[in-house]
Amino acid sequence: MSKHKAPVTPAIRQLRAHKVAFSDHLYRYESGGGTCVSARELGVDEHTVIKTLVMEDENKNPLIILMHGDCEVSTKTLARSIGVKAISPCKPDVADRHSGYQVGGTSPFGTRKEMPVFCEESIFDLERIYINGGKRGYLIALSPADLKRVLKPIPVSAAQ
Repeated sequence: MSKHKAPVTPAIRQLRAHKVAFSDHLYRYESGGGTCVSARELGVDEHTVIKTLVMEDENKNPLIILMHGDCEVSTKTLARSIGVKAISPCKPDVADRHSGYQVGGTSPFGTRKEMPVFCEESIFDLERIYINGGKRGYLIALSPADLKRVLKPIPVSAAQ
């Protein structure tokens, strides 16, 4: 745990407003390191580190997909399951504009633009998850039940 104080981001404000119990976990961010680095730095299983990915459909409508850190998203499966023709990752600058966060520090909580949130259904089977708190090098740990209560994500099975 870093000696620095945890930031107060839009994500943290949303969690506090919903009275969610969470813990702060600061770590040394490495550009391009992804969930592998955060899991290593925090000493947790990468499967419990949830990545927040901003994607878009063929009409450029943005959406968020939450996925286990050690899995990839099958965009074809995701598109099929939500009834659109195609899904693709947003370019980093576009994702930043939609979410209000920098890529690498994107939280599904407190986003600038309201977007539908999809969640790999097996995430709800975990006891505790680690997810970005809205800043690079900052994860929060919480119960998947609280994630479900606050975000009301649509469960999908799109892991590969």
